[in-house]
Amino acid sequence: MTAPRNLETVELTKRFGGVTALDGASIAFHDGKINAIIGPNGSGKTTYFNCVTGMIRADSGQTTYRGHDITRRPPHAIAAAGIGRTFQLCRVFPRMSALDNVLVAARPGGVATRLRGARGRAEVARAREWLAHMGMDHLEGVEAGNLSWGQQKLLELAGVLMSEPETILLDEPAGGVNPALIDRIAALVRELNAAGKTFIIVEHNMDLVMNLCEHIVVLDRGRPIAAGPPSVIRSDERVLGAYLG
Repeated sequence: MTAPRNLETVELTKRFGGVTALDGASIAFHDGKINAIIGPNGSGKTTYFNCVTGMIRADSGQTTYRGHDITRRPPHAIAAAGIGRTFQLCRVFPRMSALDNVLVAARPGGVATRLRGARGRAEVARAREWLAHMGMDHLEGVEAGNLSWGQQKLLELAGVLMSEPETILLDEPAGGVNPALIDRIAALVRELNAAGKTFIIVEHNMDLVMNLCEHIVVLDRGRPIAAGPPSVIRSDERVLGAYLG
C-alpha cells in the first residue's frame, strides 16, 4: 500500500547564474512519516527547502502540498497552509529571552507588533509549555544568545511549533550539537511524529538519519538519485558511489 503523499515537487529547477542547484527535482514525501533528504554538500538540499517554502522562487516546476498547488505562494501563505521550518543557521533573536523568542514566532508582522500581540495569558502559557517540552522551561528568562547551539536549535523548534504546523522541515538539526542533545532532538521528533506531525529532515548525521527516518530521498547535483527506507538506501550502489561510499 502506497503511503499518502505530503509534500511533492515535479521537475523543480533553480539556477544561480551558471550553477544549477536543482535540476528537475521530482520528489514525493510520505504523509505522517519521518522523511529525510541526504546528499553531499552542494547537492541542492537547502535550496530545495527554500524553494518549497517560498523563501526563493524556483525557475520552473511545481510544488504541491497535500494535493494543493503552493508553487507561487509567499512564505507566510505556505506557513499558514501547515508547513513550518527551521534553518541550518538558527534564526533566533540573541538579545531577547527564550520565552520572548517563542512568543514572537506565534504571530506575523514586525517583532514589536508580534510581541505585543502575543502577550496574552493563553499564548504565554502555550509558549511555556513548548519550552518545557524542549526541557528548557528553566531557561525562559535567559537571552537566546547565551544558550548553547543545541539549545538554540530547540528554541527555534519551539517557536515553529507555536504556529501548530502539520509538517515540519528541519534543516540540519544535529549540526554542531552535542550527542546528548542530538538524542533529545531525536526523541522529540519521534514524540511529535507519534502525535501526528510529518517531518522532512535535511541531515548529514547518517546514524541519526538511518535510525530515525522511515523514508529517505538522496540528492546528487540537484536531482534525486534514490528514494526508499534506510535498508534500501544503505545498499543502493548509486548512493554508495555518490555519498555514503
